[in-house]
Amino acid sequence: MEPLPYLREVSLKRDQIDSFSTYPFSIPAVKGLDQIDFSAEVTIFVGENGSGKSTLLEAIAVGMGFNAEGGSKNFHFSTRSTHSSLYKYLRFSKSFRRYQDGFFLRAESFYNVSTHIDELDEAPSFGPPIIDSYGGVSLHHQSHGESFLSLMVERFGGKGLYILDEPEAALSPMRQMSVLSRMHQLVQDQSQFIIATHSPMLMAYPGALIYQIGSNGIHPIKYEDTEHYTITKAFLNHPQPMLDALFEED
Repeated sequence: MEPLPYLREVSLKRDQIDSFSTYPFSIPAVKGLDQIDFSAEVTIFVGENGSGKSTLLEAIAVGMGFNAEGGSKNFHFSTRSTHSSLYKYLRFSKSFRRYQDGFFLRAESFYNVSTHIDELDEAPSFGPPIIDSYGGVSLHHQSHGESFLSLMVERFGGKGLYILDEPEAALSPMRQMSVLSRMHQLVQDQSQFIIATHSPMLMAYPGALIYQIGSNGIHPIKYEDTEHYTITKAFLNHPQPMLDALFEED
C-alpha cells in the first residue's frame, strides 16, 4: 500500500444524522455528500460563496485534529467558537503512515493565528521563539501576502498535510505563482494539499483533483469546465464586450 495520500477519503455518517433540515446538514453540498476521495497530491474544492466548501474544509481540518481557527495541531486557542458540528459526522480513512508536518490555513482567521504566535513568544519559555519557524519576523509586521508566503516557505517543512482555505486572499497573481511553485516543491517532498479556492491559477496545478461544490452536491470537474476558468478566460480574451454587457444591464 502506498503511504500517500495521508487522508484517503471522507464519508458522511448519514445514519447518525437526525435531520437534514438543520445546519450544517441542510447545506446542499452536505445533504448530497456520500464519499469524497482525495488525491495523493492536490485536491481542490471550488464553488460559489455560500456553497459550503469552507464549512466542509473546516470539518475535515477539525476532524483531522487541527484547530478550527487555523494553525498546527499544537494550536489550541479560540477567539470565538463558530465552527459547526459537521466533523463529528464524518468518517475518515487515513494512510498507514502519519504525516510529519501539518497546518490548517484559513484566510479569515490568519490574523488570529499570527496574534497567537506573538502571544506564545511573549510568555516565558526555555525553547527558541516560535516565530523562528515562520521566518523570524512577526507575521503582523508583514503584509498578508508576505506573511502567507513566509508560512509556506519557512513553516511548511514537507511530508505534510496542508489544508488551505482561500489561500489566494491578498495575493497578487505573481505571488500566486510563487505559491504554486512552493506547492510543487512540497508535493515532491511527499506532501498532500487540500484546498478551497476561487483562484483559477491555483486550480491549474497539474493533475489536481477538482471538486465542484454547489446546489447539486459535490462532483469531480475538469479544470477547463470550471466557471472560474471559463469566465476568466472569456473576460481576458474579450473584456470590452463583457463590460458593455454588464453596464448595459445596470
